[in-house]
Amino acid sequence: MNRQDECADQHADQHADQHTDQHADRSPDQDSDQRRAELEGFLAACRLDPAVHRLRPDYRAMLVAVDGLTPAAQSDGAAVEALVRRAEHHARDLVAAGSVAERPHVAAWREAFRAFGAKPQRTRSSIEALLRRAEAGLPRVTALTDLYNAISVLHEVPIGGEDLARYAGPARLVAATGDEVFDTLASGEAVEEHPRAGEIVWRDDCGVTCRRWNWRQGRRTALTEETDAALFILDALEPMTDAQLDAAVAELLEALRAAAPGLVSATRRLGAGDPAGDTARGAADDASAGGAAAGEEDER
Repeated sequence: MNRQDECADQHADQHADQHTDQHADRSPDQDSDQRRAELEGFLAACRLDPAVHRLRPDYRAMLVAVDGLTPAAQSDGAAVEALVRRAEHHARDLVAAGSVAERPHVAAWREAFRAFGAKPQRTRSSIEALLRRAEAGLPRVTALTDLYNAISVLHEVPIGGEDLARYAGPARLVAATGDEVFDTLASGEAVEEHPRAGEIVWRDDCGVTCRRWNWRQGRRTALTEETDAALFILDALEPMTDAQLDAAVAELLEALRAAAPGLVSATRRLGAGDPAGDTARGAADDASAGGAAAGEEDER
């Protein structure tokens, strides 16, 4: 077991004990309210490093935290496959219409990667990597991963999904010092890497959860078929508008609620003039859904 796993396991054990105590003898409505409050508390502590805001003042992150995913939510293969095929068709149309690199949001992410020293020809944003795979078909990983990858392609926005139970402390987008630990796989074996100093990374108290903004996610917080609480991160730069970002969030939540009717969710927007974040919103299942290392092309 590596250092990140040990750190996360200690945090998970503490969280599980607190969760059991807090949820004992609660009614379903009280339990839903408590879970929503926990999600909102997590999101309220998430932050952007001022260095990120200076690098790209137009950057916004929409954080979507959900609880109540069930095994059934990850077994509705037909619905997820239909969504993925719709995304593949959309992506092929975009590729046929012109260069992926010239798509407005893809081009913006290429500029952002260059700004912190990454080479977008070798280290691609997650949305560019997915669009480039369209002709051969989008990857099938797990139902949750396939679902958010499809939403990512349909709205042309980078999206990452992570197991919230494996988080240690809040999510922070920072300029790396180079000392942080990132756990990944190389030739099928678990290895630890370190980001380059100045690289933009998502991290928690135990280490890096995603390198190069949205290029590669870590092994520790990866979604699995047992995930019951998840964090989704949608990354936006101009020319993507807030309305377009909100539309992607709405379709993501709609798809998740269709698979898990008892889902509890909360959202928060970070950035757009306020590095600490400017909006927060909680929602239950009945609320309205509307209101570089090896493998440079790995999607988030």
